[in-house]
This record gives sequence, C-alpha cells and structure tokens, in this order.
Amino acid sequence: MDSNLIADPSVPSMRTPELSSIGFLNAIYVERDVEKAKLFVDDSMKEILSHYYIAASVQRHVLNLSLTDVEMEVDEVDIDFFRKSTEDVTVIVKIKGLRGGQFWIDDRTLRLNKHKGKWIITEVIPERRNVNG
Repeated sequence: MDSNLIADPSVPSMRTPELSSIGFLNAIYVERDVEKAKLFVDDSMKEILSHYYIAASVQRHVLNLSLTDVEMEVDEVDIDFFRKSTEDVTVIVKIKGLRGGQFWIDDRTLRLNKHKGKWIITEVIPERRNVNG
C-alpha cells in the first residue's frame, strides 16, 4: 500500500483487531457501504462481498443477521498477550438493533490476521446462540 494512504483520513485505521472489526461492521450496518467494508477483509472475503454486492444481502447471507438502527461494541478479544507475535485473533462484537421491528441483541465473531501491520478480517464465524431482548 502507498505510504501516503496511511496518513489519509479517509483510509480507515486497522491498527488493532477491534478497530478493524468495528470498522467492517459499521460499513455494513450503519454506512451500508460494501466497497468500504472490503477495505477491512482479505481477498477471499472481498470476493464474497462482491458477490452479494449490497449491504442488505451481506447482512442476510454473510453475517446471517439483518438489522436496522444498529449499535455495536467489542465484547471480547481472544488474544494471547504473552506471545508478542500473535498474528491470528478472534473478536466478538455485540450487535444491537431492530430485527423485524423488534429489539434484538446478537454476537458475531470475526477472525483476523495481522498482515503488514494491519488487522484484516479473514472469516465471519456465525454464533449459535441468540439473545432476544
């Protein structure tokens, strides 16, 4: 990547797994911008996002969770702080919003790998449990 892009404020920060995870989900749920979401993922995920093309389809088919009026927060980061070169991390993000007009809370787990100093999403792992609030 061009070093000038790193200082560009339009390029999202991917310095931590949390920033990449929230940035990706924000692009899909809040901004509804699949092209922006592609900035946070590896090539195989880019192909999947390109296939579904619009944010509503990505919500339904990739994340298996269609919501509106979304808020999100990082719930848990699975990283071993005792290993200095941890390259593979999972982040659990709690997502709150409206599903079919009803308030809904769910989690999504994202797997990330560190590549050239940036955290890139390599997989979305759907959760098996739902918490309807």
